[in-house]
Amino acid sequence: MALKKSELYSSLWKGCDELRGGMDASQYKDYVLALLFIKYVSDRYAGVEDALIEVPEGGSFQDIVALTGDKEIGDKINKIIANLAAANDLKGIIDVADFNDADKLGKGKEMQDRLSNLVAIFNNPNLNFSKNRADGDDLLGDAYEYLMRNFATQSGKSKGQFYTPAEVSRIISKVIGVNTAQSQDQTIYDPTCGSGSLLLKAADEAERGLTIYGQEMDNATRALAKMNMILHGHPTAEIEQGNTLAYPLFKEADGKLKRFDFAVANPPFSSKAWSNGFNPVQDEFNRFAEGIPPAKNGDYGFLLHLLKSLKSNGKGAIILPHGVLFRGNAEAEIRKNLICKGVIKGIIGLPPNLFYGTGIPACIIVLDRENSGVRQGIFMIDASKGFVKDGNKNRLRDQDLHKVVDVFNRQLEVPKYSRLVPLAEIADAKNDYNLNIPRYIDSQEEEDIQDIEGHLLGGIPKRDVEALGEYWQVYPTLKQKLFAVADRPGYLTLKISINEVKACIFDYPEFIGYGQEIEAAFERWQAKHTPLLKAIQPGQHPKEIIYNLSEDLLQAFTGKSLIDKYDVYQHLMTYWVETMKDDVYILVEDGWKAELKEVMNKNGKVTDYICELIPKELMINRYFQAEQAEIEQLEAKKDDIVRQQEELQEEHGGEEGLLEEVTNDSGKITKANVNDRIKRIKNDATFADELKVLKVYLKLIEEEAEISKQIKVNAQFLDKYVLTKYGGLTPDEVKSLVVDDKWMRTLQQAINSEMDRISQRLTQRIKELAERYEMPLPELTSRVDELTSRVDEHLKKMGMVW
Repeated sequence: MALKKSELYSSLWKGCDELRGGMDASQYKDYVLALLFIKYVSDRYAGVEDALIEVPEGGSFQDIVALTGDKEIGDKINKIIANLAAANDLKGIIDVADFNDADKLGKGKEMQDRLSNLVAIFNNPNLNFSKNRADGDDLLGDAYEYLMRNFATQSGKSKGQFYTPAEVSRIISKVIGVNTAQSQDQTIYDPTCGSGSLLLKAADEAERGLTIYGQEMDNATRALAKMNMILHGHPTAEIEQGNTLAYPLFKEADGKLKRFDFAVANPPFSSKAWSNGFNPVQDEFNRFAEGIPPAKNGDYGFLLHLLKSLKSNGKGAIILPHGVLFRGNAEAEIRKNLICKGVIKGIIGLPPNLFYGTGIPACIIVLDRENSGVRQGIFMIDASKGFVKDGNKNRLRDQDLHKVVDVFNRQLEVPKYSRLVPLAEIADAKNDYNLNIPRYIDSQEEEDIQDIEGHLLGGIPKRDVEALGEYWQVYPTLKQKLFAVADRPGYLTLKISINEVKACIFDYPEFIGYGQEIEAAFERWQAKHTPLLKAIQPGQHPKEIIYNLSEDLLQAFTGKSLIDKYDVYQHLMTYWVETMKDDVYILVEDGWKAELKEVMNKNGKVTDYICELIPKELMINRYFQAEQAEIEQLEAKKDDIVRQQEELQEEHGGEEGLLEEVTNDSGKITKANVNDRIKRIKNDATFADELKVLKVYLKLIEEEAEISKQIKVNAQFLDKYVLTKYGGLTPDEVKSLVVDDKWMRTLQQAINSEMDRISQRLTQRIKELAERYEMPLPELTSRVDELTSRVDEHLKKMGMVW
């Protein structure tokens, strides 16, 4: 049975992290990712003739597994890795981590146990790469990404820069048009490539592939990048080690910089040592013709290098802090020259705290040399508000990514979000080539202005009601139903009481009709994709499935007023990550089978069975509603009995209460205590009242016990029915349970929640306005005076005169 990928990744990380000890995550990653690499190539290529990677004798992961418990495990792992490296020209790539380093891994038995346990984590039968390809759909690519992201999260400030968040990488790859590449011979380059995550995400966009080039200054990180390339099916990618600005290693035969079709970069922000090793004034590659960046800030140094590395029709993007958009002096001159040359196509402002090396907000500067001569403006997006909290970092959601890409590539002007800013506006005296996004896009929320006249004289300001115009376009007569013209121009009154507003809106025919329209849009999408989902077969790619589903869902809700299509899209993407993705992976590996998995206790005894694909509640809802209803009726009876017990205890408990003697120190009343007390007082007439109450309570205890017993019996029978039914499910029944009852029903509920949100937003705003201006200030003042007078009178009667 296929293991849920999310469970595999999380258990993999948990195991690795527990074995890290006191070692910094930025160092420990070198050990873990090296083992992952060796495990992968051993699974894929061991014993395969003419394989891309030769796995020599004494150089495989199984050789490492054989060392478990060996006193010299660290030194012997180093030798095994060295054999693999020597056979494949991978020295300095896979042998960077020293597995015999006692300072990092511990001495003697501590190292022996730690490495043995670490190897055991990867020696997991579910972690088998022999039939997987790193095509963006497999176990390996996702596992590597999961581990890399977690190591980046824990590596701390200044040590997490080896990884660019996948969502940002995807935005960059899509806005520079990598998908337009027509040939594998076309090139992509990253001068500060880190572990290669940005390069790989960009290259994935090219259907026919790209030739990859990258340079990274840190040797251990360069090794990660090279392994990453091999793991993801790009073994020929050229990844070099060295300082890109001082010693760029990709050159043409004549010594000039090599030019590329695409270039991407996430360099270290505001590097103070950017010019170490060379003199920018005398740069042999003439990269700084537009100006020399400040000696203590290298942001423009990397940007100018990237620009110089593009072909005449090249496209690129670089992630930099917002300061490059507005800082003065030398940077202002460079910025002006770049704007005048027309090489800046766009700027995308990102949320703060996205990146692992810094918490400051950054932006993507999109470069385009091909159309520089005819450029009339720079397209700007303020995407700073679109994110979700994820631990101690922020993260772009799928909807945020999709919106940025759609708006940028279509050059759509969206109020408070995006606009094409003319070069003339940027160059005018007021702006003087300053590219700070808030100068051109006001993304601030409209201030909720208090109306003084409304507070003094009453009435809801008409402008506040008109501001809800998007609702009145969809519900054209609802405004007249809710509001009447006040006794003076510019103000309205509410026709109904504030408490009736919600019911009025929810019951209004236009509101109901709009809900039906939204429901119909979902049902059309559902009708199209239900047969496709039920046709999922082993071997299909889950990421292709979700791409088609999500893009069609976006299209289904395009043009619908009030409801944001990206919010609808996010519901699907969130459900995909939380549940549906694991389900689809199970289906493409095992087919339409409802396989049960044993649940064991600490002693290894089987206590239950679960089905990952079809939870028991789905089976009960479809096949055993009557049995479940009977249990629920019994539970309702039990709840009623418990309520009666609580009422008796509330009435007769406490000191000197009739139930005091049977209540223990924890406030509980037990059957044994009640029986014992009844025996002691049953023949004493002075305790008649207490005896009566005790007998009533005892009867309730007995009834509760009997019903609890019946519930348990019924639940056991129901559980047996369900387990038996699992074994008899046909493939068609499994499809109905998974697609109809599980996936589609959940998504429909999510769409309904969007409708609820729309209606609640309108209802809340109308009630807020009505309550705000319900009592004019003079009336309010008079009411305060009246209440003050009444309080004074009471005080006088009480003799409390101040």
